Amino acid sequence: MPPTATSEVLAPQDLRQLLEEYYQERTLIPYQAGQNISLQPDEIWIVGRGVVVLSTLYQSGDEALLGLAGPAMPFGLPLTAIAPYQATALSDVDVMRLTMVEIESSPLLQHEIDRQLARRLRQTEALLALSGYRRVEERLRQLLLLLAQEMGQPTPDGIRLSVRLTHQHLANAIGTTRVTVTRLIGQLRREKWLALDASRHLILHYPAQLGFAAL
Repeated sequence: MPPTATSEVLAPQDLRQLLEEYYQERTLIPYQAGQNISLQPDEIWIVGRGVVVLSTLYQSGDEALLGLAGPAMPFGLPLTAIAPYQATALSDVDVMRLTMVEIESSPLLQHEIDRQLARRLRQTEALLALSGYRRVEERLRQLLLLLAQEMGQPTPDGIRLSVRLTHQHLANAIGTTRVTVTRLIGQLRREKWLALDASRHLILHYPAQLGFAAL
């Protein structure tokens, strides 16, 4: 049975924990990296594991990054006015599908989804702010700093991005070409600002902007 309102004041819960508690019979749906996730007008998806990239296509065929949905984050057609709107597994993901009827019948579930949508809003505003940097190099640096905050894992060598983003993904996010991003990534590596680990995940070398200290 889905969660319902009670007379007690419920402490904020992690959305994943809430879903696990009330929807134990529901099977998470796996998608492999690169697969498109089917979207329906009356359904919202919740990420259980991995990262989903949200994007749209221009008439020219160019793709624009709208956001990244990580664990506990919701996405779906009811949450956007953008068309076309597509969701693609950036890494291997497990996602749960909920109908709007299920969500609207549970004030607690609505509250938790609202909290996660606030995270998405902050991320979207940060992505929009990237356009204010005139130099492409600075847009790329700021994007990588944002990604480190969203999906960074502290390591002895720096902040490791937990998923692998292609140069095309990065180019789509900052409005440039894949060739330019490849050139700039090489430049940042030569400057020791970032590196690649053995599995080709990006590692940022503890930039001061993140407020991390070396381990």
